[in-house]
Amino acid sequence: MKVTVNGDARDLPDGETIRALIARYQLEAGKVAVELNRRLLKSEKYDQALKDGDEVELVTFVGGG
Repeated sequence: MKVTVNGDARDLPDGETIRALIARYQLEAGKVAVELNRRLLKSEKYDQALKDGDEVELVTFVGGG
């Protein structure tokens, strides 16, 4: 299936979950914000499967001082 991730088209396996996508990018679910089709997604929804044509933005938190 085709999914856009951070502006780039990606071919992903059918049934790929948001949690699996986060792991694919070697990110920690607790340290990332996910926007799915321009809506912020709560972490309890990360096990839902993506659909062909979905748009995902993965945003990591950066600390500093």
